[in-house]
Amino acid sequence: MGILTGKTAVVTGSTSGIGLAYARAFAGAGANIVLNGMGAAADIEKERSAIETDFKVKAVHSPADMTKPTEIAGMVALGESTFGSVDVLVNNAGIQFVSPVEDFPIEKWDAIIAINLSSAFHGIRAAVPGMKKRGWGRIINTASAHSLVASPFKSAYVSAKHGIAGLTKTVALELATHKITCNCISPGYVWTPLVEKQIPDTMKARNLTKEQVIRDVLLEAQPTKEFVTSEQVAALALFLCGDDAAQITGANLSIDGGWTAG
Repeated sequence: MGILTGKTAVVTGSTSGIGLAYARAFAGAGANIVLNGMGAAADIEKERSAIETDFKVKAVHSPADMTKPTEIAGMVALGESTFGSVDVLVNNAGIQFVSPVEDFPIEKWDAIIAINLSSAFHGIRAAVPGMKKRGWGRIINTASAHSLVASPFKSAYVSAKHGIAGLTKTVALELATHKITCNCISPGYVWTPLVEKQIPDTMKARNLTKEQVIRDVLLEAQPTKEFVTSEQVAALALFLCGDDAAQITGANLSIDGGWTAG
């Protein structure tokens, strides 16, 4: 029996990268899964059916737009109506944009705050009543090393991730007596398709080799000089769902190769 057998996990932004790793880790522990995110329909269906085949659980996909509160509530409702409960909620969806603050496009600021911060609030707001009723829940927010430190030209992202850390603490305090924990995980640079795709452009822009881009640009801030893997982040999330983590709540857990230690 897996630690999540009979339970349901909703994971936003889970059609690739860290989100998909969360979904597969939870499925491996016995949970039914509500996937969410964008991508080609065939690619999404491939991942959805792979979860069912590999782990003998059920998985559905919600196309909910993370900028739309009613669609986020609908995604939680889909989990409840399909599987009978939403026991684990992972707020993972996120986007990035880089620009000097005085040139930062207002619509990009609004989109990043909506998707990286407000969507977590809307998801939590929708999921908490059912968790309270059942007397158990796990809420996990994907923050970032940027919830603890800043980098230039990322004003919206850093603001949203600092906001996620504050939201996590507040929700943890409110739910402390209901056997519902709320924590955030703060990864450094994680090796995902998104990161891999940035390398050729950076090589060209800075006239560097692939190895130089990885070591001197991407991993400059990570003392270990190694990427975090999606599977490592997912393993930490799975631990937070178990009984051994029942007293971990309101925590911001770094997994960043030492980035925020200095």
